[in-house]
Formats: sequence, C-alpha cells, structure tokens
Amino acid sequence: MRIGELARRTAVSERSLRYYEKLEMIAAERTPGGHRDFPESAVGRVIRIQELFAAGLCSEKIVQLLPCLNDPGEGPAETATPELAEQLRVERDRIDRMIDDLLRSRDVLDEVIDEARAVR
Repeated sequence: MRIGELARRTAVSERSLRYYEKLEMIAAERTPGGHRDFPESAVGRVIRIQELFAAGLCSEKIVQLLPCLNDPGEGPAETATPELAEQLRVERDRIDRMIDDLLRSRDVLDEVIDEARAVR
C-alpha cells in the first residue's frame, strides 16, 4: 500500500511514517516509479509504534524494542534479552509513577469541584 493509504488507515501523518522508515521501524519496497509500497503488516506495526510512544517511550527505545516484538499470540521473540526486559521494567515503573501522579491530581480536582459545588 502507498504511504497515503497507510497514513489514512493508522491516523499517522505521512511525515511520521517517513520518520519511522528512516529509523527502520517500518520498511517499504519501492515501485518502479520510486513510490513506497508498504506491506499489510505495516498497519499493525505502526499502531504498535504509536502505542509505545503513547506509553512514553522515546524513539530510540522503540527502535531497540521493535525487533523483540512478535505479532500477538506468537510468544516472545528470540531477540528479547533479560537486559531489555530490565530496561522495559524501568519504563513501566516510570509509567506507574506518572499514573500515581495523575491520580493525585485528579483527587485534588475532585476536592475543588466538591468545594465549588458546596458554595452554591
């Protein structure tokens, strides 16, 4: 599929897709006319990349991680290592701290909302 179709199906900009390709997160063949031709599997890969970005991982970490990921249901990839698992545990702990901070912020907002309602 062409880059525009991949962008449409994943809701990711063509610019981001070119960046992912530059970092070798995704790969495309080239048509005789020089256009990118992505495989169907690129859709799932781009969605996975977006999920990892949303989790707060940086592109460098995602580049390191992607070769270790299999499609769902295939089990762990052979390239996954204990060192990578530890790095990802650190990332997960960071996310857990962010969640805790957000929950505390929500609690503060709830208190302010309750107080504002009581003023009426």
